[in-house]
Amino acid sequence: MTMKAAFIFATIFASIATTGICYAETFQWKDGNGQTVISDTPPPTSAKGRRSIGGTKPAVVSEATADKPAEVPKADDTPKSIADKDLEFKKRRQEAKEKAEKQAKAQAAESEKRANCETAQRNLTTLESNRPVTVYDKNGEVKLMDTTERDQEMERARQFMAESCK
Repeated sequence: MTMKAAFIFATIFASIATTGICYAETFQWKDGNGQTVISDTPPPTSAKGRRSIGGTKPAVVSEATADKPAEVPKADDTPKSIADKDLEFKKRRQEAKEKAEKQAKAQAAESEKRANCETAQRNLTTLESNRPVTVYDKNGEVKLMDTTERDQEMERARQFMAESCK
């Protein structure tokens, strides 16, 4: 190997080796005896005066004591995994499907109600006209409706219209 290649190799190796060190986070805290501890591992929750003193995010880690629990980050602040996103997507799709089914049922019920109302109105119009109306008796034979039957049927038709034509 030539000197120039060895120098380039050494430079690259040194920069890679120091890159990992630069990104290491260092913590400082006071232990139970009051001594200052500096470490690359996070301090225990009971440690007082916890703070980060180096690395990518030098900032106060927590001033919480054992009496005050540290705040838990909200679920919305943390990035969601693919499985969570997939689950949410399936849930939204199921809710949309249920909503569409509910809307279709409501439209079908409204359509049926409208058809029943129109049928009741036609029946009442027919009964109110003085034309003869035929019905089937118990034996299945055709007979003419008399005035008392006609009045009863008209009253039933009016009640049905009051319920279905709202």
